[in-house]
Amino acid sequence: MVLPEVQSHYGRLRNYVGGTWIEERDGESLPVMNPATAREIAQVPLAAKESVEGVVAAAQEAFPAWRATPPLERARKFFALRDLMLRDAGVLARIISQDQGKTIEEARGEVQRAIENVEVAAGIPSLMMGYGLEDGAAAGVDEEVVSQPLGVFAGITPFNFPLMVAFWFWPYAVATGNTYVLKPSEQDPVVHQHMFRLIEEAGFPPGVVNLVNGAKETSEALIDHPNVQGVSFVGSTPVAKAVYARAGARGKRAQCGGGAKNFLVVMPDARMDRTVEAVLNSAYGMAGQRCLAGSAVVAVEGVHDAFLEKVRRGAETLRLGSGLDPATDMGPVVSSAAKQRVESYVDLGASEGARLALDGRTATVADYPGYFVGPTILDAVARDMRVAREEIFGPVLGVLEADSLDDAVETIHGSVFGNAASIFTQRGATAREFRSRVRCGNLGINVGVAAPIAYFPFGGARESFFGTLHGQGRDAVRFFTQHKVVISRWS
Repeated sequence: MVLPEVQSHYGRLRNYVGGTWIEERDGESLPVMNPATAREIAQVPLAAKESVEGVVAAAQEAFPAWRATPPLERARKFFALRDLMLRDAGVLARIISQDQGKTIEEARGEVQRAIENVEVAAGIPSLMMGYGLEDGAAAGVDEEVVSQPLGVFAGITPFNFPLMVAFWFWPYAVATGNTYVLKPSEQDPVVHQHMFRLIEEAGFPPGVVNLVNGAKETSEALIDHPNVQGVSFVGSTPVAKAVYARAGARGKRAQCGGGAKNFLVVMPDARMDRTVEAVLNSAYGMAGQRCLAGSAVVAVEGVHDAFLEKVRRGAETLRLGSGLDPATDMGPVVSSAAKQRVESYVDLGASEGARLALDGRTATVADYPGYFVGPTILDAVARDMRVAREEIFGPVLGVLEADSLDDAVETIHGSVFGNAASIFTQRGATAREFRSRVRCGNLGINVGVAAPIAYFPFGGARESFFGTLHGQGRDAVRFFTQHKVVISRWS
C-alpha cells in the first residue's frame, strides 16, 4: 500500500526570517517536481539580494542575546527540538520521499541521522569546553583557552540529503552561540517548510535560525555578505571550488564538500554473498545519488567473473517505483536533467569500450512517468575512461579489474576525488594495509557505505573537500568557534 502524500501541492514556499514567515512576492520562482510522478508539488521563490540583506540582518540582530545565552540553556532548545522531530519523523520522511524521490526507508534513515546530530549538538556544554594549565606560562602565570562564537554563519545544502546535510552544520553553529541562515537546494526544499515550524515550536528565539530559498544568486549574496562569518557547502566539485575561493577571498571560514568517485575493492577471499549485498546497497541505494555511493568496483586477482554474475543477478531483482511505496527498492533520480545526464554517461561508457552487463536506460514504472533509470552495470571499464574518472551520480556501477592490492590502491589514487573507498576481505593484514595506505576521507572495511555517524567528522581528500575543518561533531564545533588564549598573572 502506497503511503499518502503529506500534501499534493505546497504552494509558493516561504522564507523564515527573524521568527516570521515571509512570502517572496517579487522575482522569479521555479517549479519543484515530484521525481516519481513528474508532477509539480510546489513553487520555490528565488530570493533577491534585498531579501538576503534582510535575513542576514535578522540573524545579526539576534546574535548578541543568543551569544549571551548560557550553553546549557541553548542545549535545552535542542532537547525540545529532538522530541518534536521524533514526533513528526514520519511526516518529515514522507515529505522527503515525495520531494527528493528516495524510498521511504531511505528517507526515514535521513531523518534519523538529522536527529542524531541534534542529540550530539545538545552536548554542547561539554563539546565547547576550553582547556588550561596552572602556571602554564610561568610561575604564578596561568594560561587557558576559551571557545567563543563568531556571529552569523550560512549553509548551502544539496538535493540528495535535503534534511540531513543541513543538520551537519546549523545545530553546531547555533549550539555554540552563533546564528544561522540556511539556503536549501532549490530542487527539493519542501521539507524545511515543516522543519522550521518545528524549530519555531521548540522555542528558538527569533532570528537565531533562518531560512531563505533561492538558487545561485541567493547563494552568492550570502557568501559575499560582510556580516556572514563563514559558509558550509555540499555539492559538486566545480561549485565547491568556486564557493571556497569566493569565501576565502573575503576572509571567511569555509568548509566545502565536493564530488566523489568511490571505489569498492573486492579481494579473492571476500565473503561473496555479503559483499554483493553491500555493493548493491552502495551503488543503487538512493538511486546512486549519495556522495558515499560506491560507483566503481575493483575486482582483484580473478574474482571478477563470480562477482559480476552475482551482482548482476542481484541488481536485476531491484524493484523500481515511488518512494512512498514501501515495496520499492530504488526510486527515481531527482530530475529530468539528472536522468538525461546519467543516461548520457551510459552512452559514453559504451562508446569508450565498456560492456553493458546491465542496461537500465529503458526502465519504466507503471503509473509513474517520472525520472527513472534502472540499475546499470558497465563491465570492462578501464582506468582512463571518463566513466571511471568522472562522477556520474546515478545508479551506474563500473567494474574494473586489478592484479593485486597494490594495483587497486593505485587505481584509487589515480582519481582526482578522495571521498571514500572500501575493501572487502577476510584477512586482517590486508584490511590494515588498506586502511594505512589509502588516502580518502572515509574508509570502509567490509562496509559499502562508509558514512560517519554524528559524533565523528565528515570530510574528504583531494577534490572531494575544500577547507580545513569538517562537518559534524567536535570538529564542527571547532569550525564555528574562535579560540582565545587568556594568560593571567596572579599577584
